[in-house]
Amino acid sequence: MPLLPPCTSLSPAEAKVLEHLTQGLSNKAIAAVLVLSHRTVECHVSHLLAKTGCSSRSQLLLWALGER
Repeated sequence: MPLLPPCTSLSPAEAKVLEHLTQGLSNKAIAAVLVLSHRTVECHVSHLLAKTGCSSRSQLLLWALGER
């Protein structure tokens, strides 16, 4: 299990998407791994950006890795 900063406002689905994002997977690859539609993954990423206050996937990745 990767080390992610605690954030109680993330849903379990968002946390899974974030975990795969930290592994460098694209939205399409995350969708395939989690058996979700590409659009669902896009929505989860959008929610993650909003909840964390990040403005990009790169910034979200840094946030997830605790570099913020």
